Amino acid sequence: MSEALTAPVSISRDDERWSIHFGLFGRTPEFTRRQWRVFSIAITAGFFDQYDRALISLALKQIQQGLRIAESHLGIMASLIKLGYLLSFLITPLADVFGRRRLLLYTIVGYTLFTGLSAIAPDERVFILFQVLARAFAGAEGTIALVILVEEVDAGVRGWTIGLLGALSSVGYGIAALAFGLINVVPYGWRGLYALALIPLVVIIPLRRALPESHRFEETAHTPRHPSRVLQPVVALFRAYPGRLAMLIAVTFLANMGGNAAGFFFPLYLQNVHGYSPGNVTTLFFVGGGVGIMGNIIVGRLSDRFGRRQMGSLCFLLAPLTTVWIYRAAGSGVIPAWVLELFFDTASSTIFSAYGAELFPTSHRSTAGSALAVAGTTGGAVGFLLEGLLYRYTHSHWTAITYLTVFWMMAPLIMFFGFPETAGRELETISPETEAAG
Repeated sequence: MSEALTAPVSISRDDERWSIHFGLFGRTPEFTRRQWRVFSIAITAGFFDQYDRALISLALKQIQQGLRIAESHLGIMASLIKLGYLLSFLITPLADVFGRRRLLLYTIVGYTLFTGLSAIAPDERVFILFQVLARAFAGAEGTIALVILVEEVDAGVRGWTIGLLGALSSVGYGIAALAFGLINVVPYGWRGLYALALIPLVVIIPLRRALPESHRFEETAHTPRHPSRVLQPVVALFRAYPGRLAMLIAVTFLANMGGNAAGFFFPLYLQNVHGYSPGNVTTLFFVGGGVGIMGNIIVGRLSDRFGRRQMGSLCFLLAPLTTVWIYRAAGSGVIPAWVLELFFDTASSTIFSAYGAELFPTSHRSTAGSALAVAGTTGGAVGFLLEGLLYRYTHSHWTAITYLTVFWMMAPLIMFFGFPETAGRELETISPETEAAG
């Protein structure tokens, strides 16, 4: 037998794989050192993004009182802030030109800064302005972090990884809920909670050296990177796979139009209808939410095994049905209704996030994610506006929210009958580069 065949195989330190147990969230897939760096930084960014998103919903009553916002303005304010995500379409395509790494770091700085500035907003208009700008950078950050992660992890565990990312990022929501329980103790109340969002600026410097560039981006970025190329991925997006783009846009538009108001008004619903105190809200979100967000991981893993299309369609149907249950529930019945709704909602978001990254080539994957974020944002804004109109007719936010779920229930039909199956397939076989994308 030759010496070459008997020699031990050398495995570099970077090729070693290991997993970590995250308690309630279970074990992670086995990642290489490089994949662990990407995954860890994506979690860090998602954690603080979720903290920011949670605050405006949790502390809505206190913000309303502090800034003297009229009851009839709440839906309009939420709609305007939601529209901030539309601005992310001006930022995210740059990641397809200059790289995922650089843009991810810039967007973390942007959304952190404007979230922190929200703490010193003197009135409703300035608060909305800071929140709109924070959403612009947050939308870009979320898209880019997801894209770089999808491009780095193995095909057989993409759904699992995306679900785990969503679950661990949601810890930021739990921390916001804990902080909200102390809103009457923290200096300056809700303003003090927003000031805490500046913490990521402290950790941004070490992130610069730890985060690698996506290897798929490096392999496809052969042409000179110049600002004039920023329109190329945008043009390719609408030319390469128009059918896929149309279906994805329809699903996210309808789901957000039908469901955004339900999540936004839920803490207010608990306090005004069920008599919950801020501490009660914190307990429910921290304990019940810990169970509900398991939908990310459980269904993410199941989608790797049984397919994205079937699991996603089922969860997209059950989420609005349980939302109706929430806003019709009496007494303690609201608790299991909300936990189940959160389970199916986070699960369907995981499946959709996977589809959004898998169905487009590397050359414009970030741009596609941004376009879908814009579609979802637009749908959510339209939903808030409709909620405001329905409120004038029904004189009840809660009844208006249940009416809106009709739009949400259309999304699973499009997914089940139109979406292709992507589980376990390499990105290049799902979405090969086309002439329009090149």
